Amino acid sequence: MTTKEAVIRFIQDLPEDATLGDIMAELYFRQKVDKGRAQLRQGHGISHAKVKSRLKKWLG
Repeated sequence: MTTKEAVIRFIQDLPEDATLGDIMAELYFRQKVDKGRAQLRQGHGISHAKVKSRLKKWLG
């Protein structure tokens, strides 16, 4: 499926009263998720254990 086809399908699945802002926000969110997944596939990112350690330091 092409990006254009995916966006069309996404828009068709939205409620009829969805605003342009709703559409833009969802597209932005999906773009960020897709970028993050690509980074993880390329070996970028940090382990769950490291995240827990950092949160423990930040949250006290």
